[in-house]
Amino acid sequence: MLLTKEQLETLHQDFAKFLASQQIDSKEWAHIKKNKPEVVSEELELFSDLVWDDVLTKTRYLEHFSTTQIDLFKCGAKSAHRIVVRVAKPNFNFFEKADYQWFLNNPTHKDISYLQALKNYESERNLEIFNFIKKGSVISKGDLYKSILIQIK
Repeated sequence: MLLTKEQLETLHQDFAKFLASQQIDSKEWAHIKKNKPEVVSEELELFSDLVWDDVLTKTRYLEHFSTTQIDLFKCGAKSAHRIVVRVAKPNFNFFEKADYQWFLNNPTHKDISYLQALKNYESERNLEIFNFIKKGSVISKGDLYKSILIQIK
């Protein structure tokens, strides 16, 4: 997946180092941008792949929120431990600050259920994590995962 313009701008220095590793200096890059758009695309795709691979390799925790459910993942080398939190309270919405706070204050309430599972990766680890992200998961530090894991043990 190609990095966005904003992401590339924040990684400008890293991209310059990447180009240097390809023996492409700023003068050569200007020439390529002007005369070889296909090479620009190839270099941007290659750099994006390297950045994504690095990010995904370092990813340990993912979170995915919907209105009544949270999916939390601890991503290991061969599998992901998943915790699912579901709230059956009428009109509940995790995206509403008051509802989320209610959940945090009442983790053992009868309307809250917790499920756990271990999911072995069916394909390459980073690809599976990338697919979770494409479906709406976000990378986290794992604080919520760890907090809930303590609650359900």
